[in-house]
Amino acid sequence: MTSEIPLSPRPLSHLSHAGRRVMTTRELRAHGVSTAETAERCRPGGGWQMLLPGVCLLHPARPTGEDLLYATLLYAGRVPYPREPERAIPPSAPRVPARERPAPGPVITGMAALVLHGLPSSPPLAALDHIDVLVAAERGLPSAGCARVVRTQEPPAAAHIAGVPVAPVARAVADAVARLTDPAATQRLLVESVRGGHCAAQALVGELTRARVLDRPHVVAAIEALLAEGRALAEDQLYEVVLGYGLPEPWWNVTLQLPGGPALGHADAYWPEYAVAVRIDARESAYPGRRPPAGCGREALERLGVTMVLATPEQLRESPAREAAIIRTALMTAGDREPAAYLTVRPR
Repeated sequence: MTSEIPLSPRPLSHLSHAGRRVMTTRELRAHGVSTAETAERCRPGGGWQMLLPGVCLLHPARPTGEDLLYATLLYAGRVPYPREPERAIPPSAPRVPARERPAPGPVITGMAALVLHGLPSSPPLAALDHIDVLVAAERGLPSAGCARVVRTQEPPAAAHIAGVPVAPVARAVADAVARLTDPAATQRLLVESVRGGHCAAQALVGELTRARVLDRPHVVAAIEALLAEGRALAEDQLYEVVLGYGLPEPWWNVTLQLPGGPALGHADAYWPEYAVAVRIDARESAYPGRRPPAGCGREALERLGVTMVLATPEQLRESPAREAAIIRTALMTAGDREPAAYLTVRPR
């Protein structure tokens, strides 16, 4: 049997072949290998290794990251022994009691999932101390060895990469951040996941909220850095929208105020002759539904007759033609509105 098992690690694209060298004791019994023989082979010098309870590596070499990943899935996916069926279920209405229903299958999350998703800063699988795996909250499976069990009431819809069920990037990042204490590593992970287009800032913040880590100072600082980077990119995209679609040249990044009065608010682009302002709303992108921060002045400016156009970074990136049309419409209809109050403009 062992002669058919490949001894050399294979690349990630052939992950399914790991099943030939990593097997559960139940699978081995189905192939005629007794429990006693398995135990004997897993002793020093026996040629096999017990990677996790009930999961064997069928060669003596150091396990690869691929081996550890596959072993974790087999360990977390073990089917419990069936319980006695409840006698009260009438044959005319067959159903499975909640405790008997098959739990969602295991899903790789955390740093191991980010390796599979291809985030550049992720270490190799073999360098990870643990492989995080999501299992249903009602399961009593403990963590063991390299397999760190993460129980969840909200299992995600898994992507499948090389046949491995993997949590979406936003969920995997949140589960990884929950274990991080280093501010630099946290910030690097958040910024890379959004900057690289692996997930949207809004989805990421939603998962961080679910993971209850947004009250940690280093996570808050990382989110602020993420928003700042997103705003800088969005400003470049706004320049491209205005110039690329032939809109009139505005005043860029200005503060608006009544003559001799306090600042009323700011605009990323402002056309004083049309009383039209565009503001990039990066916080709405990340925190949908939250009230704008104090001092943003939108309502005060609108009361004075300024038409405010709000655009999120996602809208500028994904629908530039639509955003250009919205701005153009606001400029073209300026003459149909009541004249706005006279405002002074100063650089922000």
